[in-house]
This record gives sequence, structure tokens and C-alpha cells, in this order.
Amino acid sequence: MSAVSTDQLASWRARGTRASEQTVKQGLIVLHSGGYKKMGNDAWSFLEQLALASLDIGRLDIADECIEQLVEEFPGSPRVECLKGIRIEAGDKPQDALNFYEAALVEDDTNVALWKRQIAVLRSQGSHTIQKAVEELTRYLDIFYTDVEAWTELSDIYAELNLYTLSLQSLAHVLVLASQNPFYVLRFAETAYTAGDIPLALKTYLRVIDMDEPDPVQGNAAKRAWWGLKTSATRLLSSPSLPSESQTQPPSAEHLRLLDELATEQLAEVYRSTSAVSQVQGRDVFLAWLSGPNR
Repeated sequence: MSAVSTDQLASWRARGTRASEQTVKQGLIVLHSGGYKKMGNDAWSFLEQLALASLDIGRLDIADECIEQLVEEFPGSPRVECLKGIRIEAGDKPQDALNFYEAALVEDDTNVALWKRQIAVLRSQGSHTIQKAVEELTRYLDIFYTDVEAWTELSDIYAELNLYTLSLQSLAHVLVLASQNPFYVLRFAETAYTAGDIPLALKTYLRVIDMDEPDPVQGNAAKRAWWGLKTSATRLLSSPSLPSESQTQPPSAEHLRLLDELATEQLAEVYRSTSAVSQVQGRDVFLAWLSGPNR
């Protein structure tokens, strides 16, 4: 049974599968039987896996047992230090966790995992620490500029604070670093729309459609982009003088009408498809709205 559990746990590690409850169930078999001692260097990966899974489900006693062995084997290891911090967080002591991360980062400010945990805790504490989270994240990005995930998180925080211009600026860095990902471009377009820069949103939705699978039935990003294009064109047709903070010039009224018609055709095709007919309630009402006046 221990060998079976060991193989299953190794498979989950290789695939990056969390499966916390099952990991703890299988991991306890390996831990209590001493089977992990025969795993060589994989024993430490196993203990880390079991510790994280135990923290997920509140089995702090198991996590402590694993972390204790890891600390003994790898004193001062960046990964183990991060694990110790997560353990403090699990004890519902956010300020203690912040103190731990701050002290650890004084010793090693290149520990990316610790820095990100500190930012996550700051963000989780709400409005009274959100500014500190922004400051730490900005300082982090000054050093690790190419971290796309961090830029998207900064954009999220600004959007939550209704600072959409700053959110767009953060996403602009994401597009520099990952310009070929249509979902990042889509995110930029949707944020521009929310910020009220409709000409910029329309232009960026067109870019998504050009990048992704153009058929909205097949391309997930394209489907959302066609919706964005439809709503943006409708807004600009009804209010041609909408301001653009980015100074983006909208297409002419004639081109807007053509784009609106094209978006309508593409979206209608989604709901006329064989697979969608039996699944979408109110399909006829939707199609009538889609092709109605001023749409």
C-alpha cells in the first residue's frame, strides 16, 4: 500500500496537482510507515508536498512534523523559510506572518517566494494594508521586472481601487512582456472599456480577434472580444464624442456600423450553432435583441 501511495503522490507532484485531502490520506501512509526514507532526494519533495496539503485542510500537526524535518535537513533554505511563513499564516496570525516575512527579507531580499507571500498577506488584510501591498509590489517589480504574474496582480489591485488608469499602465507592461497572449490583450481591452476609454477598448478588441481563433464558436478569447467589439461600437455610434484618455481616434461612423454588423453576425452564429440551440434558453429573444435597432 505504501508503494502505491508513493507512486500516486509522485504522479501528483509531477502534474502539479494539489488534491489536498487525498494527498494527506496517502501521505500519512507513507509518513507513518517510514516509506519516505527510502525515496532518496524525493523524500524532501514529499515532505514539502504533504506539509502544504496538510496546511490546506487544517492539519497543522502533520504540517509541523514535516516542516520540522525539512528545517533540520535544510536550515535557512529559501523554500523552507517560505513554508515556515505559510505555517504561521495558517495559524491565523497575519501580523506574526508579516513580521516573519519582513525579518526574512532583511536577510535575503532575493527570495521571491517570501516577497510574494508578504504581498499576499498584506492584500488579504483589506483596506488598511492595501497601500503597503502596492508599495511592496512596486518595489518588487523594480527588481523583478519580467514577472508577468506580479504585473497582473498590481493591475488587479488598482482595478479594485477604481484606479483604472493605473491598472491599464500595469497591463501595458504585461503586454510588453507577453505580447502574444490574447487573453492578456483581452484583459487590457476590458479594463480600457471599464475605464471609459471606449475608442482604445474597441481598437484592442480588434487586436484580440486578429490574434486569436477568429471564429467565436472556437476561440474563447475571440468570443469575448466580439462581444466587446459589439458593445464598444454601439457606444460610439450612440455617443460619437466619447472622450479617450489615450487620445485614440475612433473609426468613422460608416466603419463603426460595419464593425457593429460584423460583430452581430459573428455572435449570432454562436447561438445559431447546432450545439448551442438546445442549451441556450431565450435564444430567440437574444437574437432579436442582437439584430434590433441601434445594435
